[in-house]
Amino acid sequence: MRKNKARQNQIADLILGQGSMTAQELAERFGVSVMTIHRDLDELERQGVLRKARGGATAQPSGVFESRVAFRHAAAIEQKRRIARAALRHVEPGMSVMLDDSTTVLHMVPGLAELSPLHVATNFLAALKELTALPDIRVIGIGGDYDPLHDSFQGMHAIEAIEAIHADALFMSTSAVSAGHAYHQEDRIVAFKRAMIESASARYLLVDNSKLEKTALHRLAPLSVFDLVITDSEASSQALDALEAAGATVEVAS
Repeated sequence: MRKNKARQNQIADLILGQGSMTAQELAERFGVSVMTIHRDLDELERQGVLRKARGGATAQPSGVFESRVAFRHAAAIEQKRRIARAALRHVEPGMSVMLDDSTTVLHMVPGLAELSPLHVATNFLAALKELTALPDIRVIGIGGDYDPLHDSFQGMHAIEAIEAIHADALFMSTSAVSAGHAYHQEDRIVAFKRAMIESASARYLLVDNSKLEKTALHRLAPLSVFDLVITDSEASSQALDALEAAGATVEVAS
């Protein structure tokens, strides 16, 4: 059993690192049968770590599957950094700021130190760890049920904590934007993000170009609820035109 668990952990690391692999490739890598690999992949899919597809498995997102946080941390890093730098220009000392559990928004955290004093609320454990090391920032941890696949706190208690505060500005992301709306694969994440939207005066949506002209299972919110949508310069002209046609104010981080 321990050997199986160790192999499954290694399989997860490989697929999260490479994006996808076939069952045959994994069988040769670990010196086991393809049938054994399929059993491992079934268990990892059950845990929500990855999804089986095309004779193997992938960590890439789909309309009903959001990638595990480890994969999202490694995706589109430079684009996320540029978007985060653009977003920081909308933060002023003395503000109360709310951050969701997106890896794009996480890139804002180091820059917040230069904008203190601030009150910053988040449910993202990775952000909480970084924020507590910054001077002159009061950190408000949004607690609830810890979700290891998102490295954040979710559920009813987290939503109640959000509803008990009101921030000057919310910075958030989502996994898909299309047809004038923001989308997400998971209904419980949609409920949490909607609570954040309701609890902020100004709302900023941060999305890299890979998320544009994509859809997911659950409609999160119309783009009109956001004061600004910030994307990167790799976004196509068609995608930018679609955002503006939906009534969104768009900023391109160059």
